[in-house]
Amino acid sequence: MKSLRQLLDRMDYTCTQGDLDFNITDLVYDSRKVTKDCLFVCIKGAVSNGHEFAAQAAKEGARAIVASEEISVSSNTAVIRVKDTRYALALLSAAYFDYPAEQLKVIGITGTKGKTTTTYMVKSILEGAGYQVGLIGTIETVIGSRTIPSANTTPESYLIQKYFREMIEEGCSCCVMEVSSQGLMMHRTAGFLFEIGIFTNLEPDHIGPNEHASFEEYMACKSLLFSQCRLGILNADDAHYKDMLKHHTCEVETFGFTEEADLRAADLQLVHRPGYLGVCYHVSGKMDFDVEIDVPGKFSVYNSLTAIAICRHFQVETDVMKRALKKARTKGRIEMIKVSDAFTLMIDYAHNAMSLKSLLSTLKEYEPGRLVCLFGCGGNRAKSRRFEMGEVSGRMADLTIITSDNPRFEEPQAIIDDIKTGILKTKGRYVEIIDRKEAIRYAIANGKPGDVIVLAGKGHEDYQEIKGKKYPMDERTLIAEVLQELQMKQ
Repeated sequence: MKSLRQLLDRMDYTCTQGDLDFNITDLVYDSRKVTKDCLFVCIKGAVSNGHEFAAQAAKEGARAIVASEEISVSSNTAVIRVKDTRYALALLSAAYFDYPAEQLKVIGITGTKGKTTTTYMVKSILEGAGYQVGLIGTIETVIGSRTIPSANTTPESYLIQKYFREMIEEGCSCCVMEVSSQGLMMHRTAGFLFEIGIFTNLEPDHIGPNEHASFEEYMACKSLLFSQCRLGILNADDAHYKDMLKHHTCEVETFGFTEEADLRAADLQLVHRPGYLGVCYHVSGKMDFDVEIDVPGKFSVYNSLTAIAICRHFQVETDVMKRALKKARTKGRIEMIKVSDAFTLMIDYAHNAMSLKSLLSTLKEYEPGRLVCLFGCGGNRAKSRRFEMGEVSGRMADLTIITSDNPRFEEPQAIIDDIKTGILKTKGRYVEIIDRKEAIRYAIANGKPGDVIVLAGKGHEDYQEIKGKKYPMDERTLIAEVLQELQMKQ
C-alpha cells in the first residue's frame, strides 16, 4: 500500500473533493481493472475517455480519482484535478514504483530509423563489458532472462516504471530503450531523467490521423528528449539535428561522417562474399580503431557508431566493442539466414515504401547478380502503401515475388492486385504467389549464384493475421521447412 499524499509529492495538483491522508492499494488507468481503494487516473485515448468511467470507477471502489475534466463522483471519493492526466500518470507511476530510474542509467534512443538495431547493439556491447542490461523496444522488453512481446515501441508510463523496477530486482544497472515521438508526445517517458539521449535521424513518418498533424509536430516531439537527458548524442550528418537542440538542456556530443562530428566514421568499405554481406570502417575523433560488422550498408555504420558513442561513456574497452558488434543481431532487421553458399537470403521488417527503398538501395550497392524482393502488404490499411511499395520494388529489384502479409479482413488476391498496380508503372519483372511459404520456396529453389534475396515486411513478427485471428507463422520456420523439403526431393 502507498500513501496517496506521498505519491502526489512531485506533482502540481488541486484536491477538489475529499482529503489525501490515506493509503491506496493500486494505481489504475484502465477502468476495467479498478480494485477496491485504488487510485484511478482518467486517461483520454483515441477510442474512449476515462473521464466517462469516473463515476463507475468510484462505485466499484476507487478511493481517489485523478482528472483533468469536470467529473461527478460520490462524496467519499477524493478528486484530484491536474492539467494533464497522462503527465500525471507518468509522475504517479514513478512514485508508485519508488522512482526506479534513479537507480538505473537509462539510455533513450529516438529517430525515424535505426532505433531497434542500435538498442540491441548497445545491449550486446554493455553485456560484453559485464553490465546487466534491460531493454524496452519495438520487438520486445527484455528483463533478465524474461522477454515480453511489445504492443508499442514505447509502452505506457506505468509499464515503463514497472519494468524499471523489475530490472533493478533482476540486478540490472542499465536500461536501453527506444523512445518514439508518440511516447514523448503522450508523456510516457515523463517523470525521470535519461542518462543519455540519442538522435539517429529524421524523415517524414507517422504523420496522419491519430499520429502527428505535421512533420513540424513530429520533429518537435522528437526534440523533447533533449530537455529530459543529462547528455545528448546526435547524428551531425542529419539535416535536422540542430532542430533537435532548439530547447535542449543537456550536454551535447555528435557523431557521423562529417569532420565536425566528435566521433567519426571514415574509410567505409563494403564487404561482400558468397552468402555474406557486411561493412567495415575506421572510428576516429574521440576514439581510434577499426570495426567490421556482419550487417550491410551505410546505415549499419550509423547504428554501430551510435552504439560506440554511447558505450564509450561506460568505459568499455575497444576490443569488447569490436567483438560485441561483430556478433550483435536484431531479429527481423537485415537478418541474414544461411541457406546457400551461392546466394544471400535475409529477412527485414521494411513494410512501407520509404523503408523498402532504403533497404533495396543499400543492397544494390553490393552489386548483386540479381536483387530479388519478396513482400506483401497488410490488409485494412491505406491502399497507397501498396501502390508505392509495388512501384519501389518494380523499379529497384530485378525480380519481385508478390505474396501475402497480414491480409486481416481483406482478400489476399485483392491486396496483390493493388501491389501490381504499382509494379505495372515500371518495367520490373514479377511473379505472384499468394501462400507465403510457397513464395519463399520459389525464391530459394530459383536462387542463382550472386543473388541477394530479401523477404520484406514481416521481420520479427511470428504470426499472420487473417479474419481477426493470428496464426503462427515465423519466416525462419518456413525457411527451415522449405530447405528440408527441397533436400528430401533431391
